[in-house]
Amino acid sequence: MSDDARSVLRGGYALLDAARDLIADHRRAVADVHAALAPLRAAAAREQLGSIPPARLKDVTDGRLRLGPLEEAGFTSVADVLDAPPYRLQLLPGIGPQTAQQLHAAAESLAEAAERSASIRIDVDRRDEAMTPVVVALHRLVNAGPELPRARVAAEEVDERFGPLVHDARPAGSWWRRVFTLPARRERARQAVGELAEALRAEEARGSRLLISQASVDLLRPHVSPDEAWIDFELRASDYQTLLADLAALDPERDAAQGFLPGDLAARVKAQPLDDTYRRVSLRGYQSFGARFALVQRRVILGDEMGLGKTIQAIAAIAHLRERGATHFLVACPASVLINWVREIESRSTIAAHPLHGSGRASALRKWAGDGGIAVTTLATLHSLNVPGEVELGMFVVDEAHYAKNHETRRAQAVAHWCGRTENVLFLTGTPMENRVEEFRSLVAHLRPELAGQVRPSDAAMGARAFRSAVAPVYLRRNQRDVLVELPEVVHVDELEEFSRADAAAYRRAVADGNFMAMRRAAYAVPKKSAKLGRLVELVEEADANDLKVVVFSYFRDVLAAVHDALGPRARGPISGGTPPALRQEMVDAFTEEPGHAVLLAQIQAGGVGLNLQAASVVIICEPQVKPTMEAQAIARAHRMGQVRTVQVHRLLTPGGVDERMLEILQVKTMLFDEYARRSDLAERTPDAVDISEQALARQIVAEEQERLGT
Repeated sequence: MSDDARSVLRGGYALLDAARDLIADHRRAVADVHAALAPLRAAAAREQLGSIPPARLKDVTDGRLRLGPLEEAGFTSVADVLDAPPYRLQLLPGIGPQTAQQLHAAAESLAEAAERSASIRIDVDRRDEAMTPVVVALHRLVNAGPELPRARVAAEEVDERFGPLVHDARPAGSWWRRVFTLPARRERARQAVGELAEALRAEEARGSRLLISQASVDLLRPHVSPDEAWIDFELRASDYQTLLADLAALDPERDAAQGFLPGDLAARVKAQPLDDTYRRVSLRGYQSFGARFALVQRRVILGDEMGLGKTIQAIAAIAHLRERGATHFLVACPASVLINWVREIESRSTIAAHPLHGSGRASALRKWAGDGGIAVTTLATLHSLNVPGEVELGMFVVDEAHYAKNHETRRAQAVAHWCGRTENVLFLTGTPMENRVEEFRSLVAHLRPELAGQVRPSDAAMGARAFRSAVAPVYLRRNQRDVLVELPEVVHVDELEEFSRADAAAYRRAVADGNFMAMRRAAYAVPKKSAKLGRLVELVEEADANDLKVVVFSYFRDVLAAVHDALGPRARGPISGGTPPALRQEMVDAFTEEPGHAVLLAQIQAGGVGLNLQAASVVIICEPQVKPTMEAQAIARAHRMGQVRTVQVHRLLTPGGVDERMLEILQVKTMLFDEYARRSDLAERTPDAVDISEQALARQIVAEEQERLGT
């Protein structure tokens, strides 16, 4: 064998050793992170166990344990049981050695589950002995640079390919190996040297050697000081939080973005193709996973927390099925969101949307049946759809599916009919099912009756993640804090609500009077019949179900008064221009300190300036504002440093009236917008200035609406 062969073999050994060194270095760096996380996980698990009553121990045993002696002896939590070794438990009346062992084993099982599911986040305000080692350990991986993931992949590929080649080529490395090697093995060595030379050339062209070597150098840099690590964290917190989210899940197949599904199911979902031919929007990773889950499992509940884009995931699944040949799809939703569905379909896909609602429902139904596309109807009218039998649905989507929980109602029976007629069914609900096991069973009975009886209250005993794992074949839910680790973006949702009859009458009167301000708040003139107010209450109730805080802004005091009456005592405020500064701060502090859900009302010109409202992750704006900067300032009160959730901004709009005209003028006619913005800035700097552009805007809209309505 020539010197060339030995040179090839040396090159193969060198690259293989470098790849394996990088893999080992990375594993050590990751192990350092996990070691730093261990005390935080243990503390989080300990805190969770301290709030779980001993009665939950029955849920992880046969259910026949005697717990009375524990309660009589003052054991108030699973943590108390874990702290008491079995021999101490045996001292309690009525507890023998076997029961004591079972109790302690059950407590340890819950402790392990709690540690596995503990969610750890870096808190910049908590620079203590527990949190700092995590930041220091992450610093090494973050500062290895953006090429580290690519270098790791290259190293793993080199290890997989070069390992066998180097092994097979070894006899070519020296004359004595060749002498003592059988002829077949010598021939294989000769072939392996050729394959190895070709592989080396390919890796050289890819720049793998330099990539792997540089990553190894970066990973081997010494740890920085705690102060340096924290400074670096403040400069790029998103990188740290994202990396932590990737590493914190012990089982990468069951991470939060995949709803903690079992590994085999998660793997099948990830392997599912998702065609984007008919889709106009790109998806975040967890959204793509949700759409694939619906396609793989066919009949499921998507229960993502509000603000994570359930509608987009449904449209993505429909778009995939459309490309695969399905032509007709049906969406059933509450009347309050029908217009939103139509707009979302039109803006997010190239599939035709057909609203089956109102006086033109019959003709729209005939056109959909003939042409195909996505029909959108209300849950209330679903039962009356007379769809030809030959129309085959590619997917049936039910939004706010919890409204179909009572099988005795007409809407639930209509949902059941279409579920029986459709192979692919997707239920959407932002209401967490973990706390509503009976309701969950009822929904599953529509989709997969054979599974409904297998859902037990004990499945939810260990909390949301354990429940989701138990019902994984039919249920996927992700929370914002699980899938959005960086300071999240603002998600804007325009909630389009048609005027009710009473709203429309009030609006026509205001137009006839030429009263611009009355036109803007006409949608709330008759609160008991207000479509906007009804939608606002729905949004607040969904936020309540998800423990989210809400701030409601309006320009008008009487609108806020109507909102307060509709929401009742849970609504704090309103904060108005006349609220003394000290009282304003007291209101905000009480809102912030309220555990879980709370609602704060504020005039947008008062609450939008000078207040820190980052406790709120849902912002509802009752009507569009004449000054766009006023809206932006109000949103900025919530979306600021310290906010750890996506801020959802729901702007309540009425199509075909003053709301739509304002948006058209302010957003489309850029020259008017620019002029207005400049004068608005002048008005803010000069209190006695007159905002001429607002008056001009009002005159223009009033004149156009009077002409449109013939008043």
